[in-house]
Amino acid sequence: MPKTIQRVRISLFGMLQGMGFRPFVYQLASEKDLRGWVQNSTQGATIEAEGPADNLNSFLSKLKSDCPSPIYIQALETSFLSPIGDETFEIKSSETSGEKSSWVLPDIATCNNCLKELFDTSDRRHLYPFTNCAQCGPRYSIVESLPYDRSRTTMSQFPMCENCQKEYSSPGNRRFHAQANACPHCGPSVELWDKNGASLFAKDKALSETIKALNAGAIIAIKGLGGFHLMTDARNDQCVSQLRQRKNRDEKPFAVMYPSLKEIKQDCIVSDLEEQLLLSSSAPIVLLRCSHQVKRTVSNLTAPGNPYLGVLLPYTPLHHILLKELGFPIIATSGNLSNETLCTDEVEAVERLQGIADFFLVHNRPITRHVDDSIVRVVAGKEQILRRARGYAPWPIELKKPLQPTLAVGGHLKNTVAVIKDNNAFISPHIGDLENLQTTDAFEKTLNSVDNLFDSKPQIVAYDYHPDYASSKFAEQFEGNRLRVQHHVAHILSCMSEHELASPVLGVAWDGSGYGLDGTLWGGEFFHITEESFHRVACFKPFPLPGGEKAIKEPRRSALGLLFQLFGDAAFERPEIKSSFSEQELSILHTMLTKKINSPMTSSCGRLFDAVSAIVGIRQICNFEGQAAMDLEFLINDNSLQESYTFECIQPHSIKLTPTSGEAQDSVYNLNLKTMLDWSPLLKALLNDIATGVRLSAISLKFHNALVNSILKVASQTGEKRVVLSGGCFQNKVLTEKSIQKLNQNSFKPYWHQRVPPNDGGLALGQLAATAWSVKGATV
Repeated sequence: MPKTIQRVRISLFGMLQGMGFRPFVYQLASEKDLRGWVQNSTQGATIEAEGPADNLNSFLSKLKSDCPSPIYIQALETSFLSPIGDETFEIKSSETSGEKSSWVLPDIATCNNCLKELFDTSDRRHLYPFTNCAQCGPRYSIVESLPYDRSRTTMSQFPMCENCQKEYSSPGNRRFHAQANACPHCGPSVELWDKNGASLFAKDKALSETIKALNAGAIIAIKGLGGFHLMTDARNDQCVSQLRQRKNRDEKPFAVMYPSLKEIKQDCIVSDLEEQLLLSSSAPIVLLRCSHQVKRTVSNLTAPGNPYLGVLLPYTPLHHILLKELGFPIIATSGNLSNETLCTDEVEAVERLQGIADFFLVHNRPITRHVDDSIVRVVAGKEQILRRARGYAPWPIELKKPLQPTLAVGGHLKNTVAVIKDNNAFISPHIGDLENLQTTDAFEKTLNSVDNLFDSKPQIVAYDYHPDYASSKFAEQFEGNRLRVQHHVAHILSCMSEHELASPVLGVAWDGSGYGLDGTLWGGEFFHITEESFHRVACFKPFPLPGGEKAIKEPRRSALGLLFQLFGDAAFERPEIKSSFSEQELSILHTMLTKKINSPMTSSCGRLFDAVSAIVGIRQICNFEGQAAMDLEFLINDNSLQESYTFECIQPHSIKLTPTSGEAQDSVYNLNLKTMLDWSPLLKALLNDIATGVRLSAISLKFHNALVNSILKVASQTGEKRVVLSGGCFQNKVLTEKSIQKLNQNSFKPYWHQRVPPNDGGLALGQLAATAWSVKGATV
């Protein structure tokens, strides 16, 4: 009896393009003896397959179950058609019309098969720095538009040679429809330039001379996947010190690229999960605890005073070639001056990195958009992303329900932007701090790039309340609907979104500072998030910051403000203060505090960390953001101590709230505090411990324990069992893990960031999520 022939049309949506999905479908259809075609489109991919009913059913089942990672099918729609008698199965040219809803994959680390070829002396790609296949290589950094085809990438200027074209067209080859396919005869190539941009050597000679220069202690700017690295010998104190001087980066840790996992384990403690992260296709920088050996391989200047080291393995063929030949770890820091954005163009790099790099190793494959290295760490047994970029972005965060088309422009520091398409939030890679021309220019370019790539057509722009943020100023020019979102609410909504949490929850948002709706600087906030409102139920007792933003870089100012709030003029006679300022400085600061000149009040947890760090004498001036808080955390070498300082819960009756606008008063924001956490008993006990010679490690741990207990106090008062932890303070591993442990022990359910940074890099996602409240008729 003849088999019944059927034809099915399958529309697929998700992360499909750039990872060999069409070749996978082709192979599967051939295996099941089906006829028809597969085609990329601006929406995703479409398949029409014809054959016996049993074969089609098996094909559909395998399509879902056997799809290779990291391809992700989010949705699949089928409809049955009349058979038309196709004789073959083919990959059709992409359909370029229609609304763009397809996704593009992040850049992917070099796969094992390509690595074998790279170091096989008989292979035609031996030591070729741009070796890749359908399973690895550049994606997001080279795509110009969707659908993802070679003609729409920066590889379009490199026509394939006969051998590469044969691989590209052969269904059984792993380079079948690999859009970045290339070889030494037809693909990109490298050159070594001197410090002024004059070409010295090309191709293999450029590589060998680069290796010689690194061996000799040179600093080389190397163009990679998503931009330039500055690289030098990580073992050599002089090399590292010189790079710090030239890059104007005094103490902030450098990332280190090691030749192999084995060598990482000689310097660092590596758990099973951390090993998986290092070897993953995302290949991020992983923060690892240094081993307790007397002598590390790398210079102590790579991360001075830091028990953690940011390490990564080679993730491009170029890196693999260099590290294999060198055989030692190298600094791999972003190719820029401190606080500027990453260089992506070789001509621009020579101009901007003049005086930093001794040589430039460049290549002629253009980079469409800059992509920094991602940074992750393991917190409470889970991966936590601290900087979301290469290997992760623009992989979307799936939301519980579709939202209005919205563009979110993020905050001021660690800026990212995001767009919403249906129920998918696409977050850009890390852009940086919007404090100079380079980063603000990169911000605007990223906005245009994200909007064009995903065709988002935003009806709303969501942004921070702070009027002076460059991102807020940009948003104010938007001609459509504008939605201001309070900074700390955005933090909490970001964490809720990545966990697909609906209200109600208790949100804890602790960071350096954010624009408050009562005329003060917030940063130690507790919000009860419900369907109706964002209720600020508690915060730390505010204290003055003499000099305002200057206190961010000078913890001693936070210490003075805290002590002045408690002791008044007597604070100026305390030894902790007199040893930290000159007489002239103290005179000016006294006037500022007593007359309330440029001394805004703050409830910031981050500034509390700074104040304690300065009072105990470990950090008066910061060289980079968060340094004082990190110093305080790193004092702890045994966190088993249960002893704690105390925050007293007081009624905030004396605090006069003055909303910044009528809009805030009539909105979903409820500013009626129920509790204020008074740090006065904590500070008195801490000063007594200093006076009686208590170890600094014990003082630090008691302070951390007090913060943890404050969360438990407010959670118990509100009765909300689900507690969301967000904000930059929760980059602190001790604080986060002890908070999680304490909440679990007391029958609460804690949630913390894993796929999206807890710092301001996650704000854009929270701003997108806030539109769910705006559509309920309230102004956010």
